[in-house]
Amino acid sequence: MLNRRRKLRLVTERMILRPPQHADFRPWVALRESSAQFLKPWEPTWSADHLSRKAFTNRVYWAQRSIVSGTAVPLFLFRREGEVLLGAVTLDNIRRGPAQSGTLGYWIGEIFARQGYMREAIEAVVHHSFHDLDLSRIEAACLPENAASRGVLERSGFKYEGVAQSYLQINGRWRNHVLYANLRSDRRGKTDVG
Repeated sequence: MLNRRRKLRLVTERMILRPPQHADFRPWVALRESSAQFLKPWEPTWSADHLSRKAFTNRVYWAQRSIVSGTAVPLFLFRREGEVLLGAVTLDNIRRGPAQSGTLGYWIGEIFARQGYMREAIEAVVHHSFHDLDLSRIEAACLPENAASRGVLERSGFKYEGVAQSYLQINGRWRNHVLYANLRSDRRGKTDVG
């Protein structure tokens, strides 16, 4: 079990993954603004104050509370070289007891997409989830037409499980999502999906 008083930091070959801090506000806004058209088709509608300092401060406090309470692990991705903010990954909805599971969400800045950063981050979070948090199942969902997201999940060991009807509101509309899961002791083998 993770000692929640210890500073959470995951290190990969090219990145450092750590919770958001107040000092990350300007790089976060710059990356979200420059990637807005790239991200918005895949995300819930941004609130009017999405890029405000107050909203970011609330995000930082939520991250701190979530880590301490053990309900989520929100992490920003920084390239080790130059400490450049690349995106974020969050293990959320952590459920204990019989479930021992969580839900993965992620985004990456447009200029850093398709360079393997998200796969590296997802694999680090999955490893942390199984080995440090003692979870058994990590779930993820994405829009059926999001080939990049489906690909990164599949290359990261997630397997297709089905479709959830009207799963989330994305860009202002209720949308179906394809569901994936990664299991600590996965004996399912490869799956063929269309």
